[in-house]
Amino acid sequence: MAAIPSASSAGMAAERVLGRKLDEIPFSPYHLLIIAVLGLIGFIDGYDLVMTGSLLVLAKQPLHLAPGEIRFLAVASTLMICVGGFIASAVSDHWSRKTIMLIGVAAITLFTLLIPLVESGSELIVLRLLTGLGGGFAVSAPFPIAAELMPAQHRRTFGAVYEMSLALSFTVLPFVAYLFSGSANAFRLMALPGGLAFFIVPPLIYFLIPESPRWYLRRGRAQAAIDTVNRIIRLAGNRVPPLATGMLGDGAAVMRPQLPPYRALFAPGQLRWTAIGISSYVFCGTAFFLISVLLPKALVDQGAAVTMSFGISSLVFAASIPGKGFTGFLMEIIGRRWTIFYAMFGALPGLILMMMAHRAGSFATIVMVTGALMIGFTALSTATAFRVYLAEQFPTALRGRGHIFGESVGRIFSGVTAPFLMEPHTASPVIFFGTILVMVTVGAFIPVLFGRETVGQLETVTEPAAAVS
Repeated sequence: MAAIPSASSAGMAAERVLGRKLDEIPFSPYHLLIIAVLGLIGFIDGYDLVMTGSLLVLAKQPLHLAPGEIRFLAVASTLMICVGGFIASAVSDHWSRKTIMLIGVAAITLFTLLIPLVESGSELIVLRLLTGLGGGFAVSAPFPIAAELMPAQHRRTFGAVYEMSLALSFTVLPFVAYLFSGSANAFRLMALPGGLAFFIVPPLIYFLIPESPRWYLRRGRAQAAIDTVNRIIRLAGNRVPPLATGMLGDGAAVMRPQLPPYRALFAPGQLRWTAIGISSYVFCGTAFFLISVLLPKALVDQGAAVTMSFGISSLVFAASIPGKGFTGFLMEIIGRRWTIFYAMFGALPGLILMMMAHRAGSFATIVMVTGALMIGFTALSTATAFRVYLAEQFPTALRGRGHIFGESVGRIFSGVTAPFLMEPHTASPVIFFGTILVMVTVGAFIPVLFGRETVGQLETVTEPAAAVS
């Protein structure tokens, strides 16, 4: 008599069938619609959350910010992104991917909308803390969603578009700050575009982004998973046969009423990949946060005019728009790990130029701008690869918790500790740019020396199965 497969083995077989079917769906305008909505979310999240660097400059005089308030404001939002991230990580995989993202985006845009009403530094700090708390739900959620909706070979397309949307927001924000920099209400006017998205973006998420079929299946809702896959197939042009009900079993066989515990992130077979994902985030993220949060202040402290500091900040992120597109293309050619190496190590010449620009005399501006363009195209473009790489370190049952946990832990150092420690030293180009240089040098080698390549069906990435049983 043939052995009856266990619920666990039947569930794993159903997951692989589901994953193969999703990967078989040809790329279509419907996938582009999903990417466009997620890209818009990235733009709004980026605009609202990266506002800190401009607030440090524009709100200082109108709100009479004390030095201690400035230092805390520099890390307030990112600190609470970590807190919100740990909360979201605890409930993710239990709650749906879309619910997590809706909560986060609604919170970010609502609290940004309230910035024009603040009258003191304390009120601004409170709003940035609340914005960051919502950001902990929002900033990581699109990657587990896209990783589970996009065909395997097109995750790089999403990664590139999403990160380019972020880069566009990082470019637009300093430009908007520059336009309003002569007004006492500049920081209030700067916040309005991001805040008004509260009335637009959450409805788009609710109506246009499907829930992950893989998440439905992990919750024992096989029919909901099948219906969602077939809806995607239909909206993608019916170019592959629909998924038949019997192909995933009867529902009871694939039901897993209890997700693997949180400690499975650190279990044998998974711990290494969790650590590699977090390490990649730490080094890549430190370069990003030091530039996005402190570069305008650093340039002003080093003698540049306010308008010039915002102009160079815009150039850095403008260069990362094509850079992230190129990184997305490259990661499918040479792999995630070597793309991270290229982007991090390739930033060294640009950082050296920025570090030494103060010694270039009349050519200082040219040297600084050249260096900014170089690091924008390289180091600030790494996120296209490393955030997809992080999402692929975890199996479906742990991906929501693992990805958000990984970003939250990485952000504690890169987005909170590093800017907090560096804020008093922004007047020194050697210390400021030299610290970034050290971080990108070390970060370039972490995935190459200790990681593994993770291109393929999500259900077969993580090894061994003991990590999720």
